[in-house]
Amino acid sequence: MRALADHGPEVGMDHIAAEAGVTKPVLYRHFADKADLFVALGHRGTEILFDRLIPAMNNEEAPVPRIRKSLDAFFSTVEEHPHLYRMLLRRNLANRPVEQDIVAEDKELIAQALSTLLGDYLRAMDIDSGAAEPWAHGIVGMVQNVSEWWLDRRTMSRESVVEYLTQIIWSAIDGFTRAHGTTLDPNKPLELNRVVKLPQPSAG
Repeated sequence: MRALADHGPEVGMDHIAAEAGVTKPVLYRHFADKADLFVALGHRGTEILFDRLIPAMNNEEAPVPRIRKSLDAFFSTVEEHPHLYRMLLRRNLANRPVEQDIVAEDKELIAQALSTLLGDYLRAMDIDSGAAEPWAHGIVGMVQNVSEWWLDRRTMSRESVVEYLTQIIWSAIDGFTRAHGTTLDPNKPLELNRVVKLPQPSAG
């Protein structure tokens, strides 16, 4: 992770071995090849993200602060580990293509968890929960696309992009629930609190 932070996605095995204080043959005792190392780095990135994201999603707060903290957990991870995120998006390490798509796997896990969460809330409000799954995938896809744009452009602060997305997502929730006869207070905790648990990502 330190070598990747210093050298970017083009980091070589020489850099990693030097950072670890070992020779390349020793490094290859632990990782069969660059793809194996890519997967290990990806799983470490997933751990870092989920360690921040899940507590934020499960915080017993009002809807808007909960959304804001969840988004900030994601964007703070991207901001702190930009080279790791770029590497995972490009699916290559030192220009070696990697078959496993860890970003897609993480997106699916998060979307499934969010779909369950939204479905629970919609059913509790006597609203058709059929919208939960496409809604969850739509939110996750939007957040990832915005994060890629933001990482490349950096035309605004992390706080600003998080706030814009918070308002967009809340506006959709507010409009949808109002259309079904339910008005939510954005700054008041919901009486029904649901939490999410993400399954462990696949080891490959």
